[in-house]
Amino acid sequence: MNEMEMIIFEIISNGGTAKGLAYEAIDEAEKGNFDQAEMLLKEADEYLVQAHQTQTNILHDEANGNHHEVTVLFVHAQDHLMSAMEVRTLADYIIRMNKRLHALENK
Repeated sequence: MNEMEMIIFEIISNGGTAKGLAYEAIDEAEKGNFDQAEMLLKEADEYLVQAHQTQTNILHDEANGNHHEVTVLFVHAQDHLMSAMEVRTLADYIIRMNKRLHALENK
């Protein structure tokens, strides 16, 4: 495996972990475990930062004239990261809705 493939798999791995943690946070919020949900979102954010930093490094390389071959695997990694970021954003919204619902149900 070459260096670029290793970098690509790092983006996929970190993005996938972040997405999984965001879904776990949603599940915890549905159960009313909001502190746990927030903790999971913070952990997801750490993985997203790592994946985004890796992506930024690739962009800096490109800007400096070090061009990388665009492969299907690279496109997949970018797609994976963007979907993980979107799931993270939606998780925040869903958790807020669950908090409101939980408060209404427990009045």
